[in-house]
Amino acid sequence: MLRVRCLRGGSRGAEAAHLIGAMLGRAVTGWAQGAFQSYSSSAAAAQPQRALGENAVTEPEQQECPVCAYNEWDPLEEVIVGRAENARVPPFTVEVKANTYEKHWPFYQKYGGQSFPEDHLKKAVAEIEEMCNILRMEGVTVQRPEPMNWSFEYKTPDFNSTGMYAAMPRDILMVVGNEIIEAPMAWRSRFFEYRAYRPLIKEYFRKGAKWTTAPKPTMSDDLYDQVRYAGRTLPSLFLYFQVTNYMGIEWMRRHLAPDYKVHIISFKDPNPMHIDATFNIIGPGLVLSNPDRPCRQVEMFEKAGWTVVKPPTPLIPDDHPLWMSSKWLSMNVLMLDPKRVMCDANEHTIHKMFDNLGIKTIKVNIRHANSLGGGFHCWTTDVRRRGSLESYFH
Repeated sequence: MLRVRCLRGGSRGAEAAHLIGAMLGRAVTGWAQGAFQSYSSSAAAAQPQRALGENAVTEPEQQECPVCAYNEWDPLEEVIVGRAENARVPPFTVEVKANTYEKHWPFYQKYGGQSFPEDHLKKAVAEIEEMCNILRMEGVTVQRPEPMNWSFEYKTPDFNSTGMYAAMPRDILMVVGNEIIEAPMAWRSRFFEYRAYRPLIKEYFRKGAKWTTAPKPTMSDDLYDQVRYAGRTLPSLFLYFQVTNYMGIEWMRRHLAPDYKVHIISFKDPNPMHIDATFNIIGPGLVLSNPDRPCRQVEMFEKAGWTVVKPPTPLIPDDHPLWMSSKWLSMNVLMLDPKRVMCDANEHTIHKMFDNLGIKTIKVNIRHANSLGGGFHCWTTDVRRRGSLESYFH
């Protein structure tokens, strides 16, 4: 079984580690000042009663655990889709500078801490709603994080910031079997992003899922290399650069041992951004490999009999804003099962590629949502896929 759960907060980079399972082995909240408040007045009114029961210890409900996924291509039954509502441009801090293209720095300098352009954001919200509708029509149960007000400024003993969004759940949540692993974010503006997902995670926990929260970094100034920033987060394809470090990889290695083994792979990429727009495993023995960012350890897959496919050049226009990503979001796709894939409706050449692979394309347009930093893979986290633990390397 090859774990290819990619969390975008840490799924950008020049080096990566993937999890191979089965036969080969996948508190600072109290300091927050004026932290995010839900827009739901009813939720606010119910908060005192809810707080009373939050810490109650109860036996999990006697039913099948709703959380279970061993790879990213078994039939998808339930998924979390992020929200673009109220998204804010992150303040232009050192970690943001390290993760974005220089041509977009004036945008961050102008809009940092403010809302994304209103018209663009409205279109992104509409696109993601349509994406959710299409997923439901394909038989997938869709869950969403809580709407939050990300404009509040919060403060910890080490830094202060405004929020950003809860748009990319794969950055922060990973499912390994029936366990939800909550990753820390490497951007200060995303430090409290987990709050939008807590109601969902608590419900899954009550129904029998395991729930682990990885250690959070302090994000104090002395943790940041002002020349070559090295942050922290924990995806399952680990990218050692701005948002993942070896301590994070080692934490995951120990946490998942002995059932899963972590291996490090690297890519030739001068400006590492998205692993799922660099090396995207879409089926048993089948991987998309970005021709502009070749994998240095690709022979490991080839020797195991895998098919390595180079996707075509993206068709997204040069004038379309991609403030946090590259055009290679065209290969940032979501597998609904081994024979169905959700992909960009505008990328006709990649449709043909999937046709040649015998995979049906579910075409959706999320171009404006792409501008916020992710494609279909980033905008989702698998909760339940119908399948079992297997090994794909022998």
